[in-house]
Amino acid sequence: MDFLGTNPAWALVLKATLAVKVVLVVLLCMSIYSWAIIFFKFLTFLKARRDVHLLRRLTEESSNLGSLKNVLETHSSRVGSAMLQKALFELKRIGQLNASEQEKKEIIKENLQRSLLNSRTEIFLSLKKSLAFLATCSNSAPFIGLFGTVWGIMHSFHAIGLQKSASLSTVAPGISEALIATAIGLAVAIPATMAYNYFITKLQDVDKDLDILANVFLNLLERNLSLLKQGEK
Repeated sequence: MDFLGTNPAWALVLKATLAVKVVLVVLLCMSIYSWAIIFFKFLTFLKARRDVHLLRRLTEESSNLGSLKNVLETHSSRVGSAMLQKALFELKRIGQLNASEQEKKEIIKENLQRSLLNSRTEIFLSLKKSLAFLATCSNSAPFIGLFGTVWGIMHSFHAIGLQKSASLSTVAPGISEALIATAIGLAVAIPATMAYNYFITKLQDVDKDLDILANVFLNLLERNLSLLKQGEK
């Protein structure tokens, strides 16, 4: 408490007008929530890339779709596992169609590509959640802080008019109180902007990893279909 009482920045906050204090509280809430998102998303993207890389390796090592199914059941909580499981389920549904084997083989690849693409989109949107708030913070926080600054300066000039004095000792405290809102607004916006750009890059990386995983799965499917054709001969 002694530190807060003697800290110049804290003293300016205490002396600020009610409107400026409200602005500072809003910025503080934005900062807390944005930092929570930053830590959570960092761990989320780290796990996502590790999961997709693991599934890619396991898919490449699988000799057939049956062994891959067992692998996916073991790693069902991994990011990307549901995508491949849905594709296998779609493959099973195609196998149950009342159609010739040739007709089934003709629709397998197209249907599975759509299934994989839909799952990728679902994962993409899930990982993208909350990033919009970081973008909002990066764009709006400086202006919210600027609003607090303008309001504080208006109040300072009003006080100067009442005191009928424009000396530095009269003007400086009010201006300092007002400028702290802009400083805090920038302190909120800068980390949010950096984090948003970083996570957008990571989001694109995960999406590319999922695309590679989907292609590895389709390659495994093609090999299995080729073996089936050879077996029929």
